[in-house]
Amino acid sequence: MPEPADINSPEVAKTPGGGSGSGKDDGVVNGHKEGEPNPFAEYMWMENEEEYNRQVEEELLEQEFLERCFQEMLEEEDQDWFIPARDLPPGVGQIQQQLSGLSVSDGNAEDIARKSSLNPEAKEFVPGVKY
Repeated sequence: MPEPADINSPEVAKTPGGGSGSGKDDGVVNGHKEGEPNPFAEYMWMENEEEYNRQVEEELLEQEFLERCFQEMLEEEDQDWFIPARDLPPGVGQIQQQLSGLSVSDGNAEDIARKSSLNPEAKEFVPGVKY
């Protein structure tokens, strides 16, 4: 069995992976030349996978929190608004229908004024003042 070669020996330096060779591969990092794009660039996030997972979890929790706040805000707003169908007792709907049927017409205004017993020359009424 041959003896293991010394790492600094000239034989190791001549092998493809050994020692300081001819100098033409000086720009090689991780088996790739410096100018070439890293084929593993899209997987570099895995290097900090825990940090990435924490960041994604924070974003999801924040989104869930915002949705809950928005939902609570809508519920509070619904409680604050007056909605007749929801907030009035059942008999009030009939009164609303009767009120909507009423109208004021100007055609009778002169008739009403002639039959009136009010004095158009009377002083204006002021509460608490005796005449």
